[in-house]
Amino acid sequence: MSYSIAEQDAIVANTQKWLEKAVIGLNLCPFAKAVHIKNQIRYVVTEAATDEELMAVLMEELEFLAETNPDKVDTTLIIHPRVLNDFEDYNDFLDVADAALEEMDLDGVLQVASFHPDYQFADTDKNDIDNYTNRSPYPTLHLLREESVDRAVEAFPEAEDIFEKNIETMRKLGHDGWDALDLRVKE
Repeated sequence: MSYSIAEQDAIVANTQKWLEKAVIGLNLCPFAKAVHIKNQIRYVVTEAATDEELMAVLMEELEFLAETNPDKVDTTLIIHPRVLNDFEDYNDFLDVADAALEEMDLDGVLQVASFHPDYQFADTDKNDIDNYTNRSPYPTLHLLREESVDRAVEAFPEAEDIFEKNIETMRKLGHDGWDALDLRVKE
């Protein structure tokens, strides 16, 4: 079953809303705003329904990003609503994604970051607000250029404190504040 253009557009719109209101709006990633404003984010909605199909898309997109001028596409979000909806399965897949980077000789060139509707850091309860720093509307693999990350870290004072600041932001916001962002998926 294929997504209609309207369904794909809705998935991208929900993801962009999350990016704008949560990631950029709460300053969870101080590097996201620039690539968003410059339209350097590639949104890939995949119909993959199995791990194997998703791996094929991931490898294709890693190759695409590695070969594309960063001024045109600096980062890619692979949005995969039909596969890895269980967070533990998704988390296990990240090891496979990292292995693909090594197999393709892209380790140190690109990296894969992770976002999921049920994201959960180790040693947290499922509903801890801390987990919401990485909660997205759909399971999403974020492909980043190491070079871009290094440049952003150099430009951002105290980049190593981002994680702690994000946790502090989320704790101040709380569940009511998160809910007020109205990030529910709209069909």
